[in-house]
Amino acid sequence: MRIVVAMSGGVDSSVAAALLAEEGHDVIGVSMQLYDQTRGERAFGSCCSLDDLHDARRVAATISIPHYILNFERQFDEQVISNFVHEYTSGRTPLPCAHCNSELKFATLAERARGFGADRVATGHYARVEWDEARRRYLLKRAADPAKDQAYFLFSLTQDQLGQAVFPVGTRSKDAVREYARRRRLPVAEKPDSQEICFIPDDDYRSFVGRLASTAPQDGEILDEGGAVVGRHSGVHRFTVGQRKGLGLAPSRAPSRAPMYVLAIKPIERQVIVGPRGSLERATLTASGVNWILEAPAEPLRVSAQIRHRHQAAAAVVRALGPRRAEVVFDQPQMAITPGQAVVFYQDDLVVGGGWID
Repeated sequence: MRIVVAMSGGVDSSVAAALLAEEGHDVIGVSMQLYDQTRGERAFGSCCSLDDLHDARRVAATISIPHYILNFERQFDEQVISNFVHEYTSGRTPLPCAHCNSELKFATLAERARGFGADRVATGHYARVEWDEARRRYLLKRAADPAKDQAYFLFSLTQDQLGQAVFPVGTRSKDAVREYARRRRLPVAEKPDSQEICFIPDDDYRSFVGRLASTAPQDGEILDEGGAVVGRHSGVHRFTVGQRKGLGLAPSRAPSRAPMYVLAIKPIERQVIVGPRGSLERATLTASGVNWILEAPAEPLRVSAQIRHRHQAAAAVVRALGPRRAEVVFDQPQMAITPGQAVVFYQDDLVVGGGWID
């Protein structure tokens, strides 16, 4: 089978390519150029830098597969960067990895893969996809290594995209992946994982958004729950629900005042609402842009719902409000449910579906 592998230059995608080649597939390595590098500048962070593209090419040479670099600058800007900036300036907290996965790696890249005559697109994601004969549907499942699981970022994949997706490292632990890379003498075997938002230099998203926003960020007020002004800010894009540090609050006359957290962001009014930690708890949410990996439930469905990548999934009931919306009611209130993040529904290790928190 001919398979295109999205090679980022990291150890996971490199091992994915090596595993498939070792299994006898006709493997083609593809790396995505996501920004203009003609001047050699590090305009973004760690995502597909010149060094990463060079690493991917070295791995391809090591395992004797062809390697191509595809220019995705326009698509990355339109589908990931623009969304990232718009969400923050709209008082929401974006999840760029999910957009990059569904709209670039499993949509745009899948189209390019057909130009290579490929049947599948493989990545280094820690997730699993299976065909369920009884349901006549593809299933998305958590990875075998819970500490590295990335199924949360893949909830928006359609049945067509899941049918083309291959996740060779999804059944392995991270330690096993690195050991395989060492055994195969891959030049990225010891390369560290990226810990930052991949396209943000120095992890400073506030400056990044401020530079690229279509209109200059505007000052506004920070209010407590009672409506009293307790500080000022230089743009709502600098805040996210649940944030505690860097609020710029006016000095308190009560030295024992409890720490304050961002409770809500009102971009039209240019207001940030703060309050005590207990006020962050909510038991319900609604989600838009919902994608059902399984069919949309006709009745309320018991699930475990996860509201952030590193959040522990919590017992809940999800109810479809239409083909693309859902309501989630948790058994216990959850802390800092954040608009713009994803809520993903699970039954054990099976991804039922997910959507974007309103």
